[in-house]
Amino acid sequence: MSGSTRRRALWWRLHRWIALTLALLLVPIALSGALLVWHDELDALIHPGRYAVTGAEQIEPSAYLASARSALGTDAQPAAVRFPADDGWPVVVMARAAARGEGGPPRIVNVYLDPPTARVLDVLDFRSSLFGWLHRFHENLTIPEYSGRAIVGWAGVGMLVLALTGIWLWWPRGGGLLGGLRWRRTARTTANLHHLVGIGLVLPLAVVSFTGIYLGFPQTARQVMASIAPMTPQVQRPGAGVIVQVPQLSPEAAARAASASELGARAAVIFLPTISASGNERGRARGAERGREGTSDNGSRRLWRVQMRAGGSGELVTVVVDDQSGAVERLPDPLRGDRAALWMRWIHEGSHSGPVWQVFVFLTGLGPPVFAVTGVVMWWRGRQKQARAAIRAGGDLQAAE
Repeated sequence: MSGSTRRRALWWRLHRWIALTLALLLVPIALSGALLVWHDELDALIHPGRYAVTGAEQIEPSAYLASARSALGTDAQPAAVRFPADDGWPVVVMARAAARGEGGPPRIVNVYLDPPTARVLDVLDFRSSLFGWLHRFHENLTIPEYSGRAIVGWAGVGMLVLALTGIWLWWPRGGGLLGGLRWRRTARTTANLHHLVGIGLVLPLAVVSFTGIYLGFPQTARQVMASIAPMTPQVQRPGAGVIVQVPQLSPEAAARAASASELGARAAVIFLPTISASGNERGRARGAERGREGTSDNGSRRLWRVQMRAGGSGELVTVVVDDQSGAVERLPDPLRGDRAALWMRWIHEGSHSGPVWQVFVFLTGLGPPVFAVTGVVMWWRGRQKQARAAIRAGGDLQAAE
């Protein structure tokens, strides 16, 4: 065997056994990712009542919060108001509820509201919904306590290797590039389909796999990214503190103050002020009860956080409004490493990248099932061919004897 033939045989074995080993894992991960590309649109098809808005005109945020509180009762506490980016979509009040099990994360409950009337369209426990489950499955197989996120990351490594070795195996040995793009490259439809779908999706599939690896190992990825470009030090997750029960400012006042600081921008999300979760529990509790003071006993500030959508570019900027003084401060723009990390996520999920890339990301989710079915058929036919050749060789040997 020549050196080229030996390398091809090696890549073929690697490609085949990775695919056969990981197929049952890669296919559902890929399909869940494909569905999540257009999760809002698909959710609207499945639950049209949830999105049955009567207009695009919006009223005061406090009306949405009041309507949401009535629908939630004492089970959950509103934490933010999210306004639709486009006409025809509902306003969503995001609320926090107690975890179902001891030690579990707080539940996220979304209240869908009609923009012109604040009428409740639906109340949804996100984690218990279809798309909430798909998010958790795609991220950590719904088993975060058993390294589910790392398993998904290693599956991404396998998919990247399959994409790169697939280029080598697809490349025509005796012809040019165009020769490899013809449909009737072999006599088998399954092989032709495997080759053409593979080469058509190999580059976006490699990109989606690489970004998935980054997201699958967040701490390691962050260390690597920070060694290349500056990143903001990790801090407590925004909004993780105790929500102020009776803030001094109204949501309208906080939104007006934020809008005045960013000319031409409008509020996209208003996060209610919280008391920092750091410090002693007694200070937090007393601060939450008093409600109208600007700081709690542990000295933490109470800040509204408002994400603003710029009029021209649509880019989001974040400002904070002090609940006591009304002072407005724009948070610093993300550092280069932070922005690169955001783009890793956006590229992987198909957001912020235009409809063309969304279609490619969707197709990369449909590709692995096609590869799995056609690849298994090709492998099985190869085994049958080898078995028939062995039988013929045995017969020839007996005839010779």
